[in-house]
Amino acid sequence: MNDEHYDVIIVGSGPGGGTMAWRLAQTGKRILLLERGDYLPRERENWDTQAVFMDARYQAKELWYSSDGNSFHPGLHYFVGGNSKVYGGVLLRLRAQDFDEIRHPDGISPGWPVKYDAFEPYYQAAEELYHVHGLRGEDPTEPPSKKPYAYPPLTHEPRIQELFDGLKREGHHPFHLPVGILLDEQDGHALPHSPCIRCNAFDGYPCLTNGKADAQIICVDPALKAHDNLTLRTNSKVMRLTTDSNGARISGVEVLSDDRTTTFTADIVVVACGALSSALLMLRSGNNDHPNGLANSSGLVGRNYMRHNNTTILAISQTPNPTRFQKTLGLNDFYFGADDWDFPLGHIQMVGKSDGTQIHGEGLPGFLQWFPNKPFEWLAQHSIDFWLTSEDLPLPQNRIFYDGDRVNLDLTPTNLEAHRRLKQKLRDLSGKLNVHPHLFERSLYLGKDVPIGGTAHQAGTLRFGTDPKQSVLDLNCKAHGIDNLYVTDASFFPSIGAVNPTLTIIANALRVGDHIAERLSP
Repeated sequence: MNDEHYDVIIVGSGPGGGTMAWRLAQTGKRILLLERGDYLPRERENWDTQAVFMDARYQAKELWYSSDGNSFHPGLHYFVGGNSKVYGGVLLRLRAQDFDEIRHPDGISPGWPVKYDAFEPYYQAAEELYHVHGLRGEDPTEPPSKKPYAYPPLTHEPRIQELFDGLKREGHHPFHLPVGILLDEQDGHALPHSPCIRCNAFDGYPCLTNGKADAQIICVDPALKAHDNLTLRTNSKVMRLTTDSNGARISGVEVLSDDRTTTFTADIVVVACGALSSALLMLRSGNNDHPNGLANSSGLVGRNYMRHNNTTILAISQTPNPTRFQKTLGLNDFYFGADDWDFPLGHIQMVGKSDGTQIHGEGLPGFLQWFPNKPFEWLAQHSIDFWLTSEDLPLPQNRIFYDGDRVNLDLTPTNLEAHRRLKQKLRDLSGKLNVHPHLFERSLYLGKDVPIGGTAHQAGTLRFGTDPKQSVLDLNCKAHGIDNLYVTDASFFPSIGAVNPTLTIIANALRVGDHIAERLSP
């Protein structure tokens, strides 16, 4: 047997690649999972605010460049499990309408060639696999579901329950956020055997107790334990993909590990490095048959990048907010519009609780004027924190590309007026919810600046579709013109909606995984 030949090679072990490895390991075929990083170390710094947010201990160290020539560190995390090691665990379905064309003031959010009904059973499977705790029926925008959540909703702590009740009193429809979490609780307290302990270091932090339902904990490690046909190679960066003599198949996967390059081969190759890194891999794999990069006859590889308009908001509760696990409440009442605006505004959810170290690190000159005599710890004890998401549009000029050896990321923001109005809605609500109406934008969430370095919701660089001239991948996320190359991260998204993209990545990996499993069967 050729030790370097596999039935399937998967590049990347995050939600797209890790889930694919879990699914295909069950076929009994020989699977190789390649991860450029290692296991994220379990150490006290996992829960240290200074290390995680200020020092960006776990963030990629490389430098990329924006269109204005400034350098930045992208918000990427090269570990087994990928960015899910530090994600907030919120696993929302795209709304059914998100799969159709949606009009915004700045343009059209394109419809998907595969609609919600095709994704629904995979959404259900993804929720069950990733231990999503939630409650159907609270959110009027939620799409149809054939089954309830398999796990009960997370309990609101008292101050968040007050918010929930206050929003309902004002005629709104708050809902329990669907969170992927390994939590067994009773009366709002974690039980002794529960991996998650409902601490304040969940959102944006690695989980020291392995209580976060990330791709490593849920898929990679269980699959490795159950299936000896699955092999994981860490510290293995894929430098390029090579093609056969006519450019129609991937013939080799060149891997750099310990300063040594090894070429592996496979019948099928699945790329799931994240939308930005997957596009870069395609671009640097160009050859005579693919002079502009693999699968780039359309010229769209790296283009139509989306990452949402995201803002992390710090507000000050008029009463103390001793909440530890704050990420339990969401609001979609403005998702598709408002009484004074005919276009979508977006999604509001709670974000991880601020502490004094974070607040001090943010720098608060514009905010402290409202609380000039209050120390950072007082502000932290009264802080109440929100994450606001509005849809951005897939512009061809919003793209990632190589300028020589430098990685460039061009980004022209869209739909900023909708996002501004969403902030105003939160400000208007604050006065009715015993919250000061002065809102401060946090910039260090996930240890980075959100505008350009904020790549947590990266999507759209290799869109799927039926026309090879207008898309990079077909409806099964196979590259047009390359018979054995698939992509299963968020790069396939034609549009991004206004909810966290991770559940859709997982669901699509299961969907494409079924297709590949069928192809692998005799």
